[in-house]
Amino acid sequence: MASSSSEVTVLLRRWSSGDVSARDQLIPLVYAELRVLAHSRLGGAPFDSSLDTTEVVHEAYLRLVDAPRVDLPARASFLALASEVMRNLLVDRARARLAAKRGGGAIPSDLDEDQLVGEENPEAIADLDDALTRLAQLKPRQEQLLQQRYFGGLTLEESAAATGVSLATAKRELRLARAWLALELKGEPLT
Repeated sequence: MASSSSEVTVLLRRWSSGDVSARDQLIPLVYAELRVLAHSRLGGAPFDSSLDTTEVVHEAYLRLVDAPRVDLPARASFLALASEVMRNLLVDRARARLAAKRGGGAIPSDLDEDQLVGEENPEAIADLDDALTRLAQLKPRQEQLLQQRYFGGLTLEESAAATGVSLATAKRELRLARAWLALELKGEPLT
């Protein structure tokens, strides 16, 4: 991140306290990082050209500024929120594409994060969202970790900080969540 983490944290706290001008100062500071997150979710694989990195970032920004109340004490919290917004955006787009064209692609055979959330497979995104919604009922922290990794592209360290757990706990919980997700999506145990 080009700006200092402390500057971002100060702006996040001011925004959380209701200072809209802090939000407006924050976005330019984190714009590049949001682009990196969005690009990591969309990049590499061919996808519908109607959605690109810039559009994801701009749509995420619009959804963030429309949030009625935010509680973002630190940069990791902001990235976690951005990953949730990107998840919702990609899921909404995938569901719209499925509604327009039934019979999207099949679920990937492995749990490659880039394949699961790439827009070329709207059915897989919708299935992933449904599975994450079910997981949130059982293990909310595990759902948050998967969401942050798959949709936000957060590192393990960033996800641990955003969820308020140690790195070791985040690794363990993520490993369990991925195993659960594999069973949910494929109906078979991991090998």
